[in-house]
Amino acid sequence: MVPEIVTTRKIVDDLLLAKIEERHIHVIAKRGTPLEDLPEASLLQKTDFVPAVQQGIALGGATGLLAGLVAVALPPASAVIAGGILLATTLAGAGVGSWVSGMIGMTIGNRRIKEFEEEIEAGKLLVLADVPVNRVDEIEDRVKQHLPQIEVMRTEPKVPAFP
Repeated sequence: MVPEIVTTRKIVDDLLLAKIEERHIHVIAKRGTPLEDLPEASLLQKTDFVPAVQQGIALGGATGLLAGLVAVALPPASAVIAGGILLATTLAGAGVGSWVSGMIGMTIGNRRIKEFEEEIEAGKLLVLADVPVNRVDEIEDRVKQHLPQIEVMRTEPKVPAFP
């Protein structure tokens, strides 16, 4: 959280000098705040679109698979087309689930930034930067040069680690 736009601009400029591409820097401010040339966060950062689509694919695919199993269990289905029915219903369920969930997710604020909403509404700016794990400490030091008291929050994508 950055208190005003001047410091935000300095932080963004410093991140750009550190060779963090502008597409990996996102600023979230109160609605109506002029960000001028600062990189404004897109819908992907402001909403729960991506997690909602992921949940929709999982739930829709599972529902489609279940519907396919029910369809195969009914008397007219033959064993020859059973695999096709299962595949088609699973894919259709995943597609519909991701679409519906994505639409719902776009209307819901990002759960990761919920805790900052009060400060954003009070006029502060939230700066998000997507950086490789091996550069987090370096970038944190650069940001702390502008705001020594700042608390940098680290998040990592929830991707399972496979050996």
